[in-house]
Amino acid sequence: MTEVSSSGDEQRRPEDVAATETAAEQAYVDTVFAQLEVSAKAAQDLAKEGHSRGALGHEGGLVERDAMVFQAAKRIAQLDAAHEGLVFGRLDLDPSVDDRPRYIGRIGLRDAERESLLIDWRAPAASVFYQATAATPQSVLRRRVLRSKGRVVEGVEDELLDGEGMEAAGLDLPIVGEGALIAQLSRARDRSMHSIVATIQAEQDQAIRAPAKGVVSISGGPGVGKTVVALHRAAYLLYTDRRRYESGGVLVVGPSGVFMRYIERVLPSLGETAVALRSLGEVVDGVRATRQDDPAVAAVKGSARMATVLRSLSRQQAPDSPTSFRTFYRDDVLTLDRGTLGRIRRQLMNQGRRNRQMPRVPGALLDALWRQVRSERGRERGRESFNEDLKGDPKFLDFVAAWWPPLDAREVLGWLREPDMLARVAGSELSKDEQDLLVKSYGHGTDDLSIQDVALLDELRYAIGDVPQKTDDEASLDDTGLLEGGLDMAELFTAADREFAPAGRAWQAPQHKIEDDPFAHVLIDEAQDLTPMQWRMVGRRGRTATWTIVGDPAQSSWPVPEEAAAARAEALEKKATHSFHLGTNYRNSSEIYSFAAAYAERVGLDADLPTAVRSTDEHPVVLEDVDDLEASVREVVDGLAGRVAGTVGIVVPVARRSEVNSWLASWPERAEDAPHARAAIDSTDAPSGDDRVVVLTGLDTKGLEFDAIVVVRPQEIEDESPTGRATLYVVLTRATQLLTTIS
Repeated sequence: MTEVSSSGDEQRRPEDVAATETAAEQAYVDTVFAQLEVSAKAAQDLAKEGHSRGALGHEGGLVERDAMVFQAAKRIAQLDAAHEGLVFGRLDLDPSVDDRPRYIGRIGLRDAERESLLIDWRAPAASVFYQATAATPQSVLRRRVLRSKGRVVEGVEDELLDGEGMEAAGLDLPIVGEGALIAQLSRARDRSMHSIVATIQAEQDQAIRAPAKGVVSISGGPGVGKTVVALHRAAYLLYTDRRRYESGGVLVVGPSGVFMRYIERVLPSLGETAVALRSLGEVVDGVRATRQDDPAVAAVKGSARMATVLRSLSRQQAPDSPTSFRTFYRDDVLTLDRGTLGRIRRQLMNQGRRNRQMPRVPGALLDALWRQVRSERGRERGRESFNEDLKGDPKFLDFVAAWWPPLDAREVLGWLREPDMLARVAGSELSKDEQDLLVKSYGHGTDDLSIQDVALLDELRYAIGDVPQKTDDEASLDDTGLLEGGLDMAELFTAADREFAPAGRAWQAPQHKIEDDPFAHVLIDEAQDLTPMQWRMVGRRGRTATWTIVGDPAQSSWPVPEEAAAARAEALEKKATHSFHLGTNYRNSSEIYSFAAAYAERVGLDADLPTAVRSTDEHPVVLEDVDDLEASVREVVDGLAGRVAGTVGIVVPVARRSEVNSWLASWPERAEDAPHARAAIDSTDAPSGDDRVVVLTGLDTKGLEFDAIVVVRPQEIEDESPTGRATLYVVLTRATQLLTTIS
């Protein structure tokens, strides 16, 4: 610990100076929390007043009630979320600029006289907290970070940015600690990502505060903070243009459910809850998929060629639907054969999406039948009477419903399990081997969708379209509830429409088209892994949006980057791009990252190699020629759990996940036989063994970090897929303190 102080304080011990400064900051934090309670009480009173407006007995009172209660609820949620680390920063500036310290926090607060107690970290006045450096102090003399737990200040970390300026101003500010960033990097990891709002670095702050228009692309190697910077950017955008981004919505898309659970606390901790967090298996409303296809199958389903295949599939006649119709009308036999029906189907398809054409189907069929009426008896009553007669004929109505049924995307996707159907729609797009892979993957139907299937499902939803609703005018003209052709509208809404209804809410007819599914901002993490079909899926949700895209090409699990790049460009529709590169690795120790970087260079990955800023003297351990894999894994896990207070990740090949999980099922009992592990588990600072140890595959580790990592059979991870080397490189960069590989 270091200290700079006046001559009168030079004899004081550093720990005494630290205690005095911490106590002074505690007093200020107590004042802020007192004001927070006052603000919370005011918000609660506003909510009560809003509810009372609803008792006025007129529509205006109800509107006022809803508006007041909504605003009060938002403020209460914001205040509740801000408790942890509410005050985290202090700036002491040149007195000619500001003679009072500026305190920086998760939200802004004013006292009863409207004087600022706390500046929101996103406000312009707080930007200097992140952008000032010793080279360009921007009138900042001292920057201080407060380390707190709940309402208690546990310590402070200072940086002297302008010693000469402090001396010229006649000030003598104590400097306590070794720097906030290093203290933050050394802390134990748990099962959630935390905000870095107190330790954002200057290069990260530039990306966070970038212009809102167009696309912000954040690149960099492992551990540079791309994900957390992007999340803070989302919070910044909500702060600067809340009306736009709250009303339009912010969509955050990540690679897996594991990853989304890892990051889910970051934005709420910053006071932002108006954000949709979805993994790639959850982007489509009402659908949730967690299973990954085998790499070979995933490569077929992710290819841009599937868009052509699915467009063709959406135009096919439904399997088992009738191929002809015959009826007797007065003196004429009227028929619709396969050729006639095929022409009608193609004409309707050329006019728009399949389900959208349902109101036109009865009329198109009646046109074809009327042209066959030749007899005088048939013609004498005219076309109107002909239509009425057939619309009252159950045989005709049954044929219409069976020949052009309302379809949902999941049902149509299931058609691919029929080899003949797939061969017909695939044409030259897919090889025979690729077709066989698809048929096999859908052999058990579409009840268990994979993550890769979700993008295909979305493609089909847009290809077949909604079933159209009747307008109020149409309803008033038709008291029977029938469209032309006698079809009941209630029967036209598809199973997919019901399925996409929010959980726990009764299904209602959709009030907008499927294709109207936009967000105001779209944030894509691990963007290098998106397949072309996934880019198409996400692109539909961001046609009018601003974007934040985060990725590192060297970590890509998609084997054809050129194809993905073309799909990405199409999704972004030539929006202007602002690019930011982060070059400092804050996650890994230099020893661990040197090991990972050496692997990347050895196997020929074109990797972006950031600079690791922290050293621990703990080098990775490589265990080779292990005879008893189970015993070795158990021994290594016990040892690492005893040495770190945070999480331990065990990364295994996909084929070994169940096996390794079974070995570790008795973790708490085994820990009793491992004194170091039991000591860590019994520690008040460490979670239970079950909470700290997790078994993951290589792809599951995307975006995560652990105090310690055990890599089981790295060669098998490398051999799992064409991009296995990139996956193993990712795995080797997940550890912050300790890394062991078992070969």
